[in-house]
Amino acid sequence: MEPGKVQEPPAAAGDAVEDVDTPALLVDLDAFEANLRLMADRAAAAGLRLRPHAKTHKSAAVALRQMALGAVGVCCQKVSEAEALVAAGVGDILVSNEVIDPRKLDRLARLAAAARIAICVDSKEGIRALSQACGRHDARMDVLVEINVGGDRCGVEPGAPALALAHAIGASTSLRYTGLQAYHGRAQHIRSWQERRAAIAHAADAAGRTRDLLASHGFAGDTITGGGTGTHPFELASGVYTELQAGSYIFMDADYGRNLDETGEARSPYRQSLFVYAQVMSMPGRRYAILDAGLKALAFDSGMPLVHGQPDLTYCRPSDEHGMLDLGVTDGGLRLGDKVRLIPGHCDPTVGLYDWIVAFRKEQVEAVWPVDARGALR
Repeated sequence: MEPGKVQEPPAAAGDAVEDVDTPALLVDLDAFEANLRLMADRAAAAGLRLRPHAKTHKSAAVALRQMALGAVGVCCQKVSEAEALVAAGVGDILVSNEVIDPRKLDRLARLAAAARIAICVDSKEGIRALSQACGRHDARMDVLVEINVGGDRCGVEPGAPALALAHAIGASTSLRYTGLQAYHGRAQHIRSWQERRAAIAHAADAAGRTRDLLASHGFAGDTITGGGTGTHPFELASGVYTELQAGSYIFMDADYGRNLDETGEARSPYRQSLFVYAQVMSMPGRRYAILDAGLKALAFDSGMPLVHGQPDLTYCRPSDEHGMLDLGVTDGGLRLGDKVRLIPGHCDPTVGLYDWIVAFRKEQVEAVWPVDARGALR
């Protein structure tokens, strides 16, 4: 392979799943498509626009499938993510993050000539830099004011601080105020259903009061956007949010699997569709098996992966290129060369480790999708 090229795909359409080279990222199309339809139907029934977060998959093939089912566009976190998806045919993107560097803002302003681009701001300095970049490239951009609804990350406080930013946007001939970014990231993995609901009730109240204040001063933006996989039932029912940004619902992961529903059970209407495919590369006879998937094949920020279909096996002691399976009191039926499907602890950063997504149905590879925005960090 020539230097600088991505890895060759680990499979081709028509291959049996058992022949996919490892480690590889697998997506079960039946589960994936069911997840796509369920979220699209829920958003439509509630009258909200769906703008899924593309940081989950970084793939135009996935984004275009979401848009084919009614999504208005996607969210990105980085300018380079937006560039990769626009180049692959995605035409409507919200950069649901702050961008301050003039070079990045120049790139974003140029991108607005090829697609509908919107961005979030939480400072007058950011608004000034964005306005200057749009002026340099004769671009006009939609802008949302990000407010802190409990995540304590980006965002100005609701109310008067948001109004001050709306005035700064309104003073620019290149920018148009269109609404509020009101995403509560920390609420996505609050385990208790009741506590998640309370967190989003607080967020919706803050967003609604800020919307009304800004409207009373002539800033009647039509968008309050936010929401995620863990909290979307509450944003959908809020009467405040107009757009939903859930992303992980398409794949799911072990961490989301620990969230409790309204009955106190750890279950979700969304199916696990994403797996890391790994092979047993060594069985030294010490009651464990060694896999070829370690720290460079999985994200561990949300804990260890689970072994799909084999709850008695425990993944442990990852190193750069190795993972161990504790076989417990059985051998799990594993033999040297066997392959297992791991459920990642956190789907988003796991996907970011791969060049390709192997999409299969009924144990046969149907498609191999490029992860177009892999490495898009700037």
